Parts: sequence; C-alpha cells; structure tokens
Amino acid sequence: MRTNGGKISKPSWPKVVARKWLNIPSGGDEFHSDYSLKMSDETGRRRSCSDQDRYVVVPDDFSDGCTLMEERTSLGVEAPAVTDNLNHRMFVGTWNVGGKSPHEDLNLREWLRSPTPADIYVLGFQEIVPLNAGNVLGAEDKSPAAKWLSLIREALNKNDPGLSQYYNNATHTEHPSHFDQQAIMKPRISFSDLLSLEDELNNADFERLLNSTSSGENSPSSPLMCSWPGSSPMQQRRYCLAASKQMVGIFLCVWVRADLCRHISNMKVSCVGRGIMGYLGNKGSISISMTLHGTTFCFVCAHLTSGEKEGDEMRRNSDVMEILKKTRFSHSYRTSQQPLPPDRILDHDKVIWLGDLNYRLAAACSDNTHELLKKHDWQALLERDQLRIEQQAGRVFKGWEEGRICFAPTYKYLANSDHYVVQTSKSREKRRTPAWCDRILWKGEGLKQMCYVRGESKFSDHRPVYSLFSVQLDLANKKKPNSAVTTTAASTAKAKSCMLKSSATCVAKVQAEELLLLTRAKSCLDNASRF
Repeated sequence: MRTNGGKISKPSWPKVVARKWLNIPSGGDEFHSDYSLKMSDETGRRRSCSDQDRYVVVPDDFSDGCTLMEERTSLGVEAPAVTDNLNHRMFVGTWNVGGKSPHEDLNLREWLRSPTPADIYVLGFQEIVPLNAGNVLGAEDKSPAAKWLSLIREALNKNDPGLSQYYNNATHTEHPSHFDQQAIMKPRISFSDLLSLEDELNNADFERLLNSTSSGENSPSSPLMCSWPGSSPMQQRRYCLAASKQMVGIFLCVWVRADLCRHISNMKVSCVGRGIMGYLGNKGSISISMTLHGTTFCFVCAHLTSGEKEGDEMRRNSDVMEILKKTRFSHSYRTSQQPLPPDRILDHDKVIWLGDLNYRLAAACSDNTHELLKKHDWQALLERDQLRIEQQAGRVFKGWEEGRICFAPTYKYLANSDHYVVQTSKSREKRRTPAWCDRILWKGEGLKQMCYVRGESKFSDHRPVYSLFSVQLDLANKKKPNSAVTTTAASTAKAKSCMLKSSATCVAKVQAEELLLLTRAKSCLDNASRF
C-alpha cells in the first residue's frame, strides 16, 4: 500500500504479529519491481510512479502488458523481431545463506556466471534473516533483501558502463557506501519522471529533454531499464527486476533482460507458510507466476521441513503437497475471450521448483558414508538420497524432472571452510550428515537443462546451486485460436440463449395466468352485480 507521499506504509508491529498468529493474509499478492505503470480504467492515461523508493509495490491490476519498453516504442526504440519459435536462456539459482546478511564486497559473479548469458535470472534464497522468534513472529526485516538485490543488480550489469555511471551518480555522497539506501533512492531524473513530463510538456520541449537526458547533460547516460536510440549492444543488454518477494527468510526474485519487459504480463505472487503451527513463514514457499510471449511460467522457491530423523522425509512430502494445494494466483475477471492465466502451480506451461528442500541421505549412520565421501563416489551416495527414493516411489514430485547430479553434497559445511561438519569431532555445531539439500526441479515441455552445478562460495554452511535452461517458446501455437475458449464462449452463448428463451416462456406464462385471473375476476364481478 502506498501513501500520498509515495512512501510505502509500514503496518504496526502488533498488527503484524496478530495477522501472523491468526494466519490472516496481509499483502500476500503484492511484490516489488523496477517498474510499475498503471493504466487508468477510464482514460488510459499513464501515471507516474516515483522512483524515490528503490522499489514499488505493484498493484493487482499490473500485468496487462503495460511496461516501460512498450511505452518507449513511440520514441524510436525498435522491438526485436518476433518469429514463430523463440529460444531463451534461463538461469535458475538457489542458495541457503544461513541467516547472514551479505557484506558489501561479497562477489556473486562466480555464482551467476554461466557458459552463455541468460535472458532470465530466477534467484531464490533461504534464511536471508536468522529464523528467530522476532523475525518469524514480528515484522519482516527487509534490509538484507535490499542488500541482496543491490549485489545482484551490480553483478548482472557489471559490464555496463552506462549503468555503472548511473549508480555512481545516484549514490554519490561524501562517504560513499554500497548500501547507502538514501542515496540509491534519489536518482537525478527517473524514467517515470520523464513519463509524467511527457504528458505536461509539448512535443518539442519533451524531445529536447529526452535528448539531453540520453546524452548525459543533466542525468546519467540512460535510465535504468531502457535501451535508448544510439546505445551500444553492450549497453542494451541490461537486466531489470521483474518481481521480488520476501516471506520471513525466504526470498525470490526474477530478473529479465530489459527488452523482454514488454513481453511479460500477468505477474502474480503467492506465499504459503509451512513453519511453526503449520502456517508461519519460517518454512514454506514463495511462487511467482508470469506470462512471457503467451507462455505461462511458475517459479516456486521453497524451504521445506528440516531434520534427518526417520520419518522427516514424509513431513517434507507433506509440505510439497500443501504448497501445491494452497498456492493460488488471483486474477481479475476479463470480459474478452482470452482465457484467464493459471491460478494453480501445475496449470502453468512451465514450472521451476527450487530451494532448500532439505531431503537428506537415508541410512545416514551407515558405516561407509564417510568412505564414499572421501572417494567422491556421489552416485553411490545418491542411491540413498531421500528425494530420489520418494520420487521413484511416486510419493512426491511425480512426473517432475531433475538433472544428473555430478557435484558434491551442498550441506553442511563448517563456516568459511571446505570441510563438512561431520568430518571433524571438534566442531561445536550440530552434527549433520552431508546431503544434497539444495535442488532444482522442473515440469513442462520446452525446457532443456544445459547444466546443473554448484558454486563454491564459503559464505554459508550451504553451497549455492544453479542450473541453466534452454527455454523453447512456440509462438505459432499461441497465435492459434484457443478451441477451449471458443467452445466455452459458444457454450456460454448457448446457455444465455436458453436462459433468454426460458425467461421469455416464463414471462408469457405469467402474463397468460394474469389474463386468466383478470377474466375470471371480471366474470365474478358481473355475476355479483346481477344480484
């Protein structure tokens, strides 16, 4: 919710606690994004949204295809040619950061580096804040999420000189700080300010202002998310935040290449808590639904029940089933014949499930576990992997796919070390058998995994994991009339016709009965008058 001053209002702490304890949803369908252009229902006039807050709360009616790049086509920015088949690269990463807030010199480029640049980055985090009572029951601490977004933005756009100049100007202070949020929130001239000025200035004045902005006279070389005429191919390959959402320690963000923004619509978010008392947010999922070129995507970032006691895997299975059952994406009713976007996870064309799924190794106390670790015999250890055992038995993720795992277990490491906790008897930490807790699965046609590897950052007791996908979009099928929609429309028309006929019949019947009653009444009155 936004106030008149443009600031994001913060609910009182007692109200937040009451809502969490009583499991009352509060803004669960709102998310943060780099852009938000709201169209007036009556006039269609563009409204400016201030860039003073580093992010904006996107209203429910966002997602009808109104994005920055679409608005700029009138200024000469050419849209890429659209063919019947598109192939995009999608980077998917997950990382449990162990409740630690990132330091400003943390390098994410090693984790985000892939064989080929991606068009979409889907990044999920777990435990971005410590899972203590204050964070679970009270108001969310959003400062770590802002730091992670800043680091990701810097890593993705590192090679962009124009963007570097933008942030150098926007964050310049007497003692510059990478996380100086007040400085970051105050760019010289924001893109949404230009949109509002376009409505107020005449064409000549606006073009003059636009040219001065793009040439760097009064502002950075170019706005954050736009490829302006005359910019180089390197400058055009920028990434903007499509959506991000936090639920306690779970954090999911989707970044897209700037020129793809105009093709994204129906962005929605849904959160499901599976932690304390079965619904608090220390465990659970965040799901983001979106449509790209008419193809529906769903990204699910989950943190499932922990523990390696016998039977804990069944609790994790239950978490998955409840997330699939309770996740709902609300969409407004449409009068056109276009079908509504999916409201359930499995109804999407392509689904990616990532996160700390917490599945461990069965028979963890086996004598040869440590020997297999020393020999790097991952395939022998994976035969005891609970997720694979449960999936093969059909108890969870039936019909889902996961790539071949050729990397070491990702959990649990000693702090700032390459040694597992179980490998040392001197550790004061809780002993844990190494396991592949951090996983990426997918479901749907047109998804081809190109790689499935882990990073080697020692920042957390988990190692980050990422996968690169080739995403095939078949635009030809999307352009064909939807037979289901046509059938539904025909059925609706037929039903309306039947209702009209039925209604007409009922009216005629009532009129006939009224006429008969009037005739009988008149006859009775005539007979009475004779006496």
